[in-house]
Amino acid sequence: MISEHAPAAPGPQQFPPQLPKEFQSPLGRYRWGICALLFFATTINYMDRQVLGLLAPVLQRQIGWNEIQYSNIVAAFQAAYAIGLLVVGGLIDKLGTRVGYALAIGVWSLASMAHSLARSAFGFGVARFALGLGESGNFPAAVKTVAEWFPRKERAYATGLFNSGSSIGAIAAPLFVPWITIHYGWRLAFILTGICGIPWIILWLRMYRRPREHGRLSTAELAHIETDPPDQQARIPWLRLLPHRQTWAIVLAKFLTDPIWWFFLYWLPKFLNTEHGLTIDKLGLPLVVIYLLSDGGSIFGGWFSSYLIQRGVSVPNSRKAALLLAAVAVTPIVFASRVESLWGAVALICLATAGHQAWSANVYTLASDMFPRGAVASIIGMAGFGGAIGGLLIAKLAGYVLQYTHSYFPLFILAGSAYLVAFLLLQVLVPRMEPVAKLV
Repeated sequence: MISEHAPAAPGPQQFPPQLPKEFQSPLGRYRWGICALLFFATTINYMDRQVLGLLAPVLQRQIGWNEIQYSNIVAAFQAAYAIGLLVVGGLIDKLGTRVGYALAIGVWSLASMAHSLARSAFGFGVARFALGLGESGNFPAAVKTVAEWFPRKERAYATGLFNSGSSIGAIAAPLFVPWITIHYGWRLAFILTGICGIPWIILWLRMYRRPREHGRLSTAELAHIETDPPDQQARIPWLRLLPHRQTWAIVLAKFLTDPIWWFFLYWLPKFLNTEHGLTIDKLGLPLVVIYLLSDGGSIFGGWFSSYLIQRGVSVPNSRKAALLLAAVAVTPIVFASRVESLWGAVALICLATAGHQAWSANVYTLASDMFPRGAVASIIGMAGFGGAIGGLLIAKLAGYVLQYTHSYFPLFILAGSAYLVAFLLLQVLVPRMEPVAKLV
């Protein structure tokens, strides 16, 4: 699963993927232990954010909220996540990765456990807002850690490794949260998933220092990490990027399509419960299948554009072909609420989520295609902010639509058309997908 800020590793991948030769060499492998911590942090991140969606049918009956109140709870997370993306990068730069990352996961772990104290929709909204602020720090901190601990030739691989934790978290939550809830209650489900962050913080503070400050790092591994010459290219402020149509093409593409992924994350369990009668103990298998196949879409999307490039197709046309194929793959989702068969609906949802991940992988790659290296982080941050704002809006829209129509059909129409609209906008704004000539 391609997450909000981590770009997909390029090119077709061998399965199972082979570690770089350096991992197996005598120079040392401590940096891969750091990468493992990033993987587990990302796993915990996605587990914690998914618990509410899994428990929504149970909580709606026990707490008594309506669809609009549930949408307010989801919107609280999205608003905080968007705010966090504006400020968290600078905060982590100021505090340092060691302290900043520990603080982020500490905040979201406490916020996750605080859900167990909520007694009303407002209480869940407060806890959700705190969770969004904390979780917004995960990907900026993880990407910064990779930049500190890996030479450029290993960074894409290391990023792909830690980003795979998002898939594991999305799969693990449906397997364990319903079981905990059935046997021990929903409050303990929030507590136990939140507690997972505490041992991570202890390990992180024990293991992490900057490479030059680390006593357990071999001289050979430090030299390997510092293989690249110093990067003289400073991060480019957002204001210098705003006048360029390439910026708006990527931001609008994420603004229109990221909300569909957020809708799936928070409303799929409710849809399966409402339309197909799945109780919490039956949700696990369909959701695991959906997220596993969405991961396949991410891999295919990255592979397909690389395959076309290797066959002599230009980079812009390869990206366009992959994006159009992904957009078309999502469109059958409009029939998901009209299919009587559970697994027929799941099949349409799988196709749509796989299409989203293939789309997302290629949209992220557009940032490095069209912008210099010093601007890529800022472009990804702006795109993530746009996606979070879009997620906030669809949360409110979904609440009102379901409250007053009691039908998912309008929302699935929106989901099925958003990617084609976004593709047309890309065609209008950047028909040749040419790189920015000069940043003003």
